[in-house]
Amino acid sequence: MLTLCGVKISIVCMTIWIPEIDKESKAPLYKILANAIERDIYSGLLRPGHRLPTHRELADQLGMNVSTVTRGYGEAESRGLISGTVGRGTFVASDAVTSIPMVSSEPYAPGMIEMGLINPLVFMDPDLSQGLKRLARQRDPGVYMNYSDPRGLPEHRAVGALWAGRYGFEAHAEDVIVCSGAQHALTCCLSALFRAGDRIATDHLTYPGMKTLAALLGLRLVPIEMDREGMVSDSLGMACRRNDIKGLYLVPGVQNPTTTTMSESRRDEIAGIAATYGLITIEDDAYDLTGPAMHLPVTVRNPENSVFIAGVSKALAAGLRVAFMIVPKRFRRVLSEAVLSTIWMTSPLNVALVSMWIKDGTADRVVAAKRTEAEKRVRIAGEILGDYHFQGLATGFFIWLFLPEPWTGAAFEAKAREVGINLFSAEKFTVGGAVAPPAVRLSLCHTADLSVLKKGLTLIREILDDALPGPFPL
Repeated sequence: MLTLCGVKISIVCMTIWIPEIDKESKAPLYKILANAIERDIYSGLLRPGHRLPTHRELADQLGMNVSTVTRGYGEAESRGLISGTVGRGTFVASDAVTSIPMVSSEPYAPGMIEMGLINPLVFMDPDLSQGLKRLARQRDPGVYMNYSDPRGLPEHRAVGALWAGRYGFEAHAEDVIVCSGAQHALTCCLSALFRAGDRIATDHLTYPGMKTLAALLGLRLVPIEMDREGMVSDSLGMACRRNDIKGLYLVPGVQNPTTTTMSESRRDEIAGIAATYGLITIEDDAYDLTGPAMHLPVTVRNPENSVFIAGVSKALAAGLRVAFMIVPKRFRRVLSEAVLSTIWMTSPLNVALVSMWIKDGTADRVVAAKRTEAEKRVRIAGEILGDYHFQGLATGFFIWLFLPEPWTGAAFEAKAREVGINLFSAEKFTVGGAVAPPAVRLSLCHTADLSVLKKGLTLIREILDDALPGPFPL
């Protein structure tokens, strides 16, 4: 094992991997090479963290042009199979054999206890039928049935600025673009502000939806070392010096999946590096409102080159799909066009409901109630999991559970599914060549029935307590 920027990388020193090339194939040579890489990864010959030969080494071994190997590696990287970083080399991605979709239909199998998907205590959301009746009494709902400004109606953008104030912003209506949830906002940012092949720095463990979008759009994620405060500024600076990085994706408050939170000083350092290298910063603090105290967003420190996504789904009404982007003037046109090109506009009716709840204080009351309920669930997790090590916000929706040796996250996830629990292993969050730690993310907020939550946590405890069979798959 070699540790680079705090990230452990497996390196094979004794032998060099030489793929068997399908000489009968009529496909271009670079695709034949990419197919060989994919075949050897899925067969287990190449494992996550395995270092591949340099372009020149492999070209010499196979009798190919270096440019052909470069194209082949590029094709494999676009498939999410490998990750190359200047100064480090090319490695098999830690999540190369995991499915790219953020979620699947499997968690909804009958009898499965859902502890993977974070369904944010939706049973505590405002009553929709009562909300619709109130809205109809306030204004003719017919006004929301026509096409409108892709940025959102003026009154809704003003409420978006008000909601941004919950995160520490002093925003105005003209700063806001309304989106259909944070995932849509992220889609607009990545598609409008970057081009295929651009590199974006992110935590080496990051939100799976970001990984999904990057793969779909041909963007390259560069993993940055993390510590107890999240992204390490020195590691970000080193990556910027070694690579042509265009952007930065941050979750500085209650980071997903590790729950770490950046201090004010770390945010200052990260913002300074972003400004020095001209990084377009996307800040997505989806879970920050689950904590009682917050720090000022990184975006506030570098507002002219940053976009802040003030989501609503994790606070209330996830099904209404509403989020507010705080956007600097230089990005407003292209991001408005991105909304227009993807969905034309966010449903004004949905935004009207959310706006009503924000203005009358319902949203704040729901957030406070969810914190109280979440605190109860985190205490239950502590009681059942006992001495096993996990971290999480006292009022958070999920925890990050560290596994004892010789467990890997992927092996533990597979074992949990055998006993009827769906959870997310570290591999689902790991970026590029970073090695996945032995850990899993556990959602505590999917079910209203605490007995179901307790059953799930008890089964997890039983897996941890049992004698560990081996060997474990990577």
